[in-house]
Amino acid sequence: MGKNIVEKIFSSHLSYGDLKPGNPVGLSIDEVYTQDATGTMTWLQFEAMSAGRVKVPLAVSYVDHNMIQSNSMNPDDHVFLQTAAAKFGAFFSKPGNGICHQVNLERFARPGWTGLGTDSHTPTNGGMGMIAIGVGGLDAATVMAGSSFEITMPSVVLVNLTGKLQRPYVSAMDIILELLRRLTVKGGVGKIFEYGGEGVKDLTVTERATITNMGAELGATTSVFPSDDNTRLFLKAQKRESDWTEIIADDDAEYADAIEIDLDKLEPLVAQPHSPDAVVPAGELAGKKVDQVCIGSCTNSSYQAMRTVASLLKGRKVADRVNLHINPGSKQVYEMIARDGSLADMISAGARMLESSCGPCIGMGGSPATGHVSVRTYNRNFRGRSGNREAFVFLASPLSAAIFAVRGEMMDPREAGMGATVFDKPSEYLIDENLIIRPLENPEAVKIVKGPNIKDVPVKEPIKDEIRAEVLLKLGDNITTDDIMPAGSAVLPFRSNIPAISDYVFYNIDDTFSSRARKAKDAGGGIIIGAENYGQGSSREHAALAPMYLGIQAVIARSFARIHRSNLINFGILPLIFDNPDDYGKIGQGDVLKIRDIKRSFEGAQRFEVEDLNNNETVICVSNFNEREKDIISSGGLLSYASRICSLKEKDQT
Repeated sequence: MGKNIVEKIFSSHLSYGDLKPGNPVGLSIDEVYTQDATGTMTWLQFEAMSAGRVKVPLAVSYVDHNMIQSNSMNPDDHVFLQTAAAKFGAFFSKPGNGICHQVNLERFARPGWTGLGTDSHTPTNGGMGMIAIGVGGLDAATVMAGSSFEITMPSVVLVNLTGKLQRPYVSAMDIILELLRRLTVKGGVGKIFEYGGEGVKDLTVTERATITNMGAELGATTSVFPSDDNTRLFLKAQKRESDWTEIIADDDAEYADAIEIDLDKLEPLVAQPHSPDAVVPAGELAGKKVDQVCIGSCTNSSYQAMRTVASLLKGRKVADRVNLHINPGSKQVYEMIARDGSLADMISAGARMLESSCGPCIGMGGSPATGHVSVRTYNRNFRGRSGNREAFVFLASPLSAAIFAVRGEMMDPREAGMGATVFDKPSEYLIDENLIIRPLENPEAVKIVKGPNIKDVPVKEPIKDEIRAEVLLKLGDNITTDDIMPAGSAVLPFRSNIPAISDYVFYNIDDTFSSRARKAKDAGGGIIIGAENYGQGSSREHAALAPMYLGIQAVIARSFARIHRSNLINFGILPLIFDNPDDYGKIGQGDVLKIRDIKRSFEGAQRFEVEDLNNNETVICVSNFNEREKDIISSGGLLSYASRICSLKEKDQT
């Protein structure tokens, strides 16, 4: 039997396990990269492990999220990250060099490689034919310290693309929005999407990266395209042709499922507030007024996308009612559009040019006004992520967004009567790596610099055999990590200061949560009740780390998003699932729960008795922890577990 692309890459990196869906497998990792919003804590955790230099072939530390320097906190973190990279053997991408996923695709990603990133959109690199997975920072730190990466083997789903996109008005963004329309934000949980079919040949590497980037919104583990001649030409244009290798699925490869998308029939699509899967044809929203348009981010800021937008804006003006923000994805893209005149066309049309950074996508500037409609080419439109919970954020392709900016309202872009040029992929990119700092060969003299906002990593005690705690919050479906730990310019600078950032846990849902949790901590801590898909969205481990600091002992839900479940385990919080989903309705906020015989319940069928002391009702919850996950929770989290393993290894060596 032949192999699909996922099986080929997994088998060539397999440390242990059997590549059957549902089995735990260990993978060797070629690259780990971090970004500053999550990277500060990752490198603090790596330092705490006393592991010396990084043990993976390639590590890169990026700065792209916390770029606003309104006080000393963000620049202090940047200095820490640069000195930590120099000390521990990582490349460092300076502020202004670009968004981690875009730069990594340009300069580091390789077909056939495995990579981890401390950002949920790490699968962007799957457009290169690479298995790239978003993880929490502590997972990344332990892999950099020399551990294999353990994952429950996902099922592999083929997305078969036929036909060709009707450019310029239908784009790669519309392909992934179509998948979200069909499958929803829960449709990819436990799956890897592998793209194939004749339609793949019509897509450039950067267009493929748009699709794999937003695979994260499906809840997928990752997404991957073949490495073919288009991949080779992209790497050749980046002066990295030696990194190319062909990776395609065998003709007789098998898949758990298959999805067909006819690109000929695809139409321009828009995701409505407040979820990426609330997708409708753009024409259904015709006439809806637009106040703000944001073009760029890690999803849609390639050179081709920027040139296409500039060609439409050339000689036109942004509507009076619209504010247009554009953030090119990398220094490479920014410099190229500056040299070819595209930047001048954008500025002349009325665009406000932003840094090559995440910017408005993560709530770092560019917030819409209250009640305003913002159309963005980004990947998420969760309520409040833009910096204003009272705004209405839509997602669309770059060309659609540009047309909306000029017209001041939404419409089917095919009916706008506005032409745009379809640019072929460049035969040569501008290569200038002056903002990438290479690792030092002699790091002994490097001193890691920590500003006053950088605090020690908190560590949880080993789990007790009984938890008795109050339900501090009961929540509904699809709670995001933005809901748990908000982003934005007020919160993100505290990423390396857990005591301070803990004040913002669930702040946009219940601004009394943190104070109530601190009071409950001395009385046994707290429990959170969730419904379906708890913890979807970003990989931010602070959504588990800060609740752990506040004394949260367990989260009970109908189901969990993959990365957040891992992060809860990594910080010693017990994630349990209602055996009977209807039992969710039996527990109320304020009830005191008792979970007893925890260590015994880890064994066998992993059934946990949860007694509600307010109504004398007992419900059964379950888990599916593997042996390593049991050990991690029992130890109080991955940092304690990893430190214990390292100590045992040192004893064996002596």
